[in-house]
Amino acid sequence: MGKYFGTDGFRGYAGKELLPIHAYKIGRFLGCYLKARGKKGRVLIGKDTRLSSDVFENAIASSLAGSGSDVYKLGVVTTPAVAYLTSEGRFDFGIMISASHNPYFDNGIKIMDSQGKIDDALINKIEEYIDNEENEEKHPYATGSEVGIIADFEKGKGIYEDFLACASAEPLNGLKIGLDPSNGGASSVCTSVFERLGANTYIINNKPNGININEGCGSTHIEKLSDFVKANGLDVGFAYDGDGDRCICVDEKGKIIDGDKIIYALACDLKERGKLNSNMVVTTVMSNGGLYKALSKVGISHVETPVGDKFVSERMTRDGYSIGGEQSGHIIIKEYLGTGDGVLTSVKLAELLKRRKMPISSLVKDVKPFPQILKNVHVVDKNAVLGSKAIQSAREKAEKILKANGGRVLLRPSGTEPLIRIMVEGESESECKSIAEMLEASIKEVSKSE
Repeated sequence: MGKYFGTDGFRGYAGKELLPIHAYKIGRFLGCYLKARGKKGRVLIGKDTRLSSDVFENAIASSLAGSGSDVYKLGVVTTPAVAYLTSEGRFDFGIMISASHNPYFDNGIKIMDSQGKIDDALINKIEEYIDNEENEEKHPYATGSEVGIIADFEKGKGIYEDFLACASAEPLNGLKIGLDPSNGGASSVCTSVFERLGANTYIINNKPNGININEGCGSTHIEKLSDFVKANGLDVGFAYDGDGDRCICVDEKGKIIDGDKIIYALACDLKERGKLNSNMVVTTVMSNGGLYKALSKVGISHVETPVGDKFVSERMTRDGYSIGGEQSGHIIIKEYLGTGDGVLTSVKLAELLKRRKMPISSLVKDVKPFPQILKNVHVVDKNAVLGSKAIQSAREKAEKILKANGGRVLLRPSGTEPLIRIMVEGESESECKSIAEMLEASIKEVSKSE
């Protein structure tokens, strides 16, 4: 991770950590970068529903156009919409303004090219540009006919919706589907896609006002959709995060179907149809051991990557695997897109339910998750705390206890927030809880002295 960019773009408290000048300089760098390659750049910009998204959109757009690139604004969309259209529309870069599942006062800038998220080498150059005040003098603004345009590209949403609707080979007539777009980017597309496919849609949390994105709703607060599905007798429910690249499911009984179970259902279907390359799925280190046990029983293997759909996508691309993702709901279906797409995931799940004529609870019944305790601890210096002797000793103690029963512990810095994430997994829930609390207390104690 760099100074500004984490595992999923440049993210921070809008107006404090992420400033309009940062957005402006990012646009300046990209515009000058493309101009230096002897071309007039074409850059696509999307945003979610946060109050600050307009500010960052305008800052980036103006600096891009002023540096000689043409800018096409999608308006409110999902991150995967930007990814898809960047590739299909042959844009040089796609930029999404969003802080994903974070609260409204945070925001972020994600940059992608036709292959997906940009590489670390380019990120390093952007960060160097941001910090070097002399760069403005070295790179003159465009003049005359070289100045770029700033144009609305609302039709891009229709193109993306066509892509999603065509992803289902089955009409969804008769299915009663609950939707929770988290008052975020998916609010603009999810209902119309399912209605085009013939489903009966029931939606909550689709009235964004700039400050209610992710507020007690969506994929990180699934309980509201769970109650909604049960109360209305729906067949299934799908919840997305603020920028629509995650999907968490709720079955007909209101029980949560997380990313691990979604991967299982889709992977089993691909295997049965002879479309699961190498009989392999890609997960991260956060996936539950119960998933691996269930996959093994049906002849499916797995490989693990670090946390982040970027790493999952890279491994899938490198080895040609068909499906991968994260427990949190980032699911990558390589046949369609090289990044996580919550609405696409839900379309493919709904298609599977319709084709198999059974509820999703039946499709994932063989996945028996091991007890897993997750905790987030706020710290000032993530790396210093994790590298301390006290935390290393606490980790070793926890691992020794858990190893006897096939359990595990994972401590890792968040790639987007000032947090250390704790994951404890094992056969005994009470034991996992006790160990997680011990690690949490140790981290807090070390953090106080930093």
